[in-house]
Amino acid sequence: MNNMTLSLFSAILIGLGATLTTDLWALFLKRALKIAVPNYCLVGRWLRYMPEGTFIHSNIASAPQKSAECTLGWIAHYMIGITFALAFVAVAGNNWLQHPTLIPAILFGVVTVLIPFFIMQPAFGLGFAASKTSNPTQARLRSLMNHAAFGVGIYLFALLVNWLI
Repeated sequence: MNNMTLSLFSAILIGLGATLTTDLWALFLKRALKIAVPNYCLVGRWLRYMPEGTFIHSNIASAPQKSAECTLGWIAHYMIGITFALAFVAVAGNNWLQHPTLIPAILFGVVTVLIPFFIMQPAFGLGFAASKTSNPTQARLRSLMNHAAFGVGIYLFALLVNWLI
């Protein structure tokens, strides 16, 4: 396997693992602190409305449900995680991939929160950085914690991939 193929394969595994880490973190918060888990069905609903030309909703939760939205939302969630990991590995390079360090991974995870803050939340009708939610500070902190957990997952799964390969 050449270097580029190995890096691509590694990044895909890291993306899957980091996304799984985010999901496990959300489950922990649900059980320990009774914090609601993210609803990826709404991501699927958003995507299912796009072919009709609807990209922005006043309130996506009140939009009529679409078939297979939950399945599509979960697939999209993991594909986004893979895409983020591919971007991180492309920026961090093979040296980081061979010798992972925690800080760059967490910083990248935190930076990825800009996507929901400035694209997804406004498109869902939640405002920029959840400004139209009932508790914007809490929503922002939850997003930030989830994306930091994603960064930790990048690091942990990079270590695991290195150990396996």
